[in-house]
Amino acid sequence: MCMESNYNLGEDVIRAIKKGFETEASNTGKEILQIILKNAEIAREEQAPMCQDTGFTVVFLELGQDVHIEGGDLYEAISAGVAKGYTEGYLRKSIVSHPLDRKNTGDNTPPVIYTTIVPGENLKIVVCPKGGGAENMSAVKMLKPADGVEGVKDFVLEVAKNAGPNPCPPVIIGVGIGGTMEKAALIAKEALLREVGEKSKDPAMAAVEEELLEKINNMGMGPQGLGGRTYALAVHINTYPAHIASLPVAVNINCHAARHQEVIL
Repeated sequence: MCMESNYNLGEDVIRAIKKGFETEASNTGKEILQIILKNAEIAREEQAPMCQDTGFTVVFLELGQDVHIEGGDLYEAISAGVAKGYTEGYLRKSIVSHPLDRKNTGDNTPPVIYTTIVPGENLKIVVCPKGGGAENMSAVKMLKPADGVEGVKDFVLEVAKNAGPNPCPPVIIGVGIGGTMEKAALIAKEALLREVGEKSKDPAMAAVEEELLEKINNMGMGPQGLGGRTYALAVHINTYPAHIASLPVAVNINCHAARHQEVIL
């Protein structure tokens, strides 16, 4: 899954980039989008990484409550799979063992793993390599409840504007609203797993997604920040109940190499 996610850009992302090409007014922007599509084609055909940054491996597990794991530790098995994928797949090893000492672990482990217990007898695994450039442009802010939806929109627009060319646009923007500080960040990242352009099931949030996407693309930053309309392919919003005194908001940005693979065992 680590290898395949780095070699094969999802069809939903490719469709969104092609759609952006059709509506892009900037010739430079059109050329960049063509290069991105060609790059994805070569990566798929050659089974080579689509980007030199092959990411921090983020893994989402949905573990059926009737499942019993035998033969060893599940997290150790996932870590071993990541190590094998990044070594045998010739993927860049990007993880350091301590954030300050900066010594590379040599096999892209450990991954970051999130587990949810769900009904049933299956194990769903989603592998999401997350590049550093886009992750670095993400942000969390604890708004006041009185700031409301306008405060949320202002913050998302601020983060996008400050990101500029750094996250390799066109980007996908995940937004998490509610919960606690860390929950908002988590649901923002989970929003990136949605098929590109799939609207929120909440009509009010779907309208906000559409409004934000339009405003962000009207900033004129365009592909790779070199001008044009196609800066963001989609804005996806997830929400969670919040404390009466809090309005946490997180923005998690994903570059155009929006990679993930999913299997159900």
